[in-house]
Amino acid sequence: MDPSCCSPSNGWNRSLLVYSCSSFRLALLHTPKWQFGDADSHNRVFLDCGSQSLRSPGTMKLQLPNPGLEERIPSHQELEKMEVEEAGDRPKWDNKAQYMLTCVGFCVGLGNVWRFPYLCQSHGGGAFMIPFLILLVLEGIPLLHLEFAIGQRLRSGSVGVWTAIHPYLTGVGIASMFVSFLVGLYYNTIIAWVMWYFFNSFQEPLPWSQCPINENKTGLVSECARSSPVDYFWYRETLNTSKVIEDSGGLQWWMVLCLICAWTVLYVCCIRGIETTGKAVYVTSTLPYVVLTIFLVRGLTLKGSVDGIKFLFTPDVAELANPATWLDAGAQVFYSFSLAFGGLISFSSYNSVHNNCEQDAVIISIINGFTSIYAATVIYSIIGFRATERFDDCLGGNILALMNTFDLPEGSITQSNYSEVLQYHNMTSPDIIQTLNLKTCDLNTFLSEGVEGTGLAFIVFTEAITKMPVSPLWSILFFIMLFCLGLSSMFGNIEGVLVPLQDLKIIPKKWPKEAITGSICLVSFIIAVIFVQRSGNYWLALFDSFAGSIPLLIIAFCEMVSVVYIYGIDRFNRDIEFMIGHKPNIFWQATWRLISPLIVLVIFVFYLITKLSVEFTYIVWDPASENFPTMLKRTYPHWVHLIILILAGVPSLTVPFVATIKLLWNFMKRKDDDQKADIVTLTKSEKDTKHQKMTTDSIQQQF
Repeated sequence: MDPSCCSPSNGWNRSLLVYSCSSFRLALLHTPKWQFGDADSHNRVFLDCGSQSLRSPGTMKLQLPNPGLEERIPSHQELEKMEVEEAGDRPKWDNKAQYMLTCVGFCVGLGNVWRFPYLCQSHGGGAFMIPFLILLVLEGIPLLHLEFAIGQRLRSGSVGVWTAIHPYLTGVGIASMFVSFLVGLYYNTIIAWVMWYFFNSFQEPLPWSQCPINENKTGLVSECARSSPVDYFWYRETLNTSKVIEDSGGLQWWMVLCLICAWTVLYVCCIRGIETTGKAVYVTSTLPYVVLTIFLVRGLTLKGSVDGIKFLFTPDVAELANPATWLDAGAQVFYSFSLAFGGLISFSSYNSVHNNCEQDAVIISIINGFTSIYAATVIYSIIGFRATERFDDCLGGNILALMNTFDLPEGSITQSNYSEVLQYHNMTSPDIIQTLNLKTCDLNTFLSEGVEGTGLAFIVFTEAITKMPVSPLWSILFFIMLFCLGLSSMFGNIEGVLVPLQDLKIIPKKWPKEAITGSICLVSFIIAVIFVQRSGNYWLALFDSFAGSIPLLIIAFCEMVSVVYIYGIDRFNRDIEFMIGHKPNIFWQATWRLISPLIVLVIFVFYLITKLSVEFTYIVWDPASENFPTMLKRTYPHWVHLIILILAGVPSLTVPFVATIKLLWNFMKRKDDDQKADIVTLTKSEKDTKHQKMTTDSIQQQF
């Protein structure tokens, strides 16, 4: 047989081609390419015949069977054709800078500013950089490249990509959609809080710089006087927090208005998808770096800023032997890249098919790591200033008490001779010194008060700002920066919900994108109202702890296993070679096949063990507590376990659930088809018997 008959241009049946590939493999290798019309046709036939190069007899390839894959994904030639034909239909980036800024904005978020500095400080300072950078290379960059490459190759969102690889993997894309939706609910509420502080920053003095007067005008409000102005403004004026999560306390109208503003701004920016968000990122992705630089320059001029930076980066090498350090570093790398949300896959699908996705992954990873370290430096320059101010206030109070008690002249005790004077009076008048109840003032103690999340943004940093000259200006800049960081991350979350809904064909095609985006924002706002109750802060902490933790790890693991062992790593390598001009090197091969999945699996196991071994508690602000203003720990009520199951379990279980449903559906459909085939066969057999009988009767009548 002439092997040229196998050419796709000759209409060769693909199932027959696969069936006969074992017979024709060697013939294809030795057949001149001119007999196939062109080299691409020859290569296409060879790839269809097993989709792999010849291997030595001792080489075994670990890849699960995946029938029908060729029909579900476009060929390289079809990709070239689609790029031209869909140029006017499918959205695309105006330029490469727009795409890169969008990805940077999605990856670099609030966690880079308020979680990384805390982890760095609490895990040995500069020593934390070692596991962070190692895992950034072995975990973050490979998975980022994988998402970029598979999205660009299959030109679909998360649901479309995983369904094309295998219909049973549709649940992976749906799980990503659920996580993007749940995280978006509370993430935009944080933006609403930021807007509330931003609106209140146009005052002199700042409203959180001093305690308000009580109703009788006889003194300060007791709750504020017993705590601090920044704590009072956050917990009472902003959140008006309740004492327990069961007490919803009703809606707080000022926060409802801010939440409406936050979702409205997001809708306006996302109204036309990447056509509008692509314009917004020129501001939202670049302005935070400008503000961080301004804060760094200002911070370095403040007293104690260098002490803060030194404290941050002073390495404690012993922390490298602590497994928790590596676990936290791996989790931080994973979450700071916004992996497994589906947004990055959607963004990359709008690229040209020959875009260098490998280079993009490396550049964005470097920017992400640099931003984390840069932001930590800025934050701790300000925290160093705050700690120094608190140290000075503490020491100043002790000095004043000593001078008043022992009737010493003003200026006789300074910070430099304080220890000597205190030691002298403690030896000569120990009883008097004990009655003074002098505070223990230690700069390192103030520096080591590690705070993360909302506590860093709305309490620690706002307190530091009140001590700066022209404090409203610095407050406005700080909250503009947080607003931009949060908003640019929300672009990816909305994309991670919108595109899967379109892939699933849940929304009619005739609906304009403005209506789809508006519907998502409206539904999200209605659900997010739960966060602007008096108990809203506790609900937000619950969502933050469970909605974007275990599900993301499961999704990421499934992504890597699916591409390597179901789609096929050899096929993926050829795709990348087609897109960027060269095959992935040994680094990508090792990380995709083994190292990165193993790291994600280890993080998942340790995270699960950690969560299951501790009691679920939350922190409350209770002025009636004996230890107030120290925060109290309360145990979650039993019904919260159901909420946790929904937040973490539903997205996680979507993957096996959808696969099982599709498996049962296919089984029932196959059974039904077999029954129909049996009926057809039986009917045909009856007809043949009847015809044969009629023929026999006819012959008998003739005789």
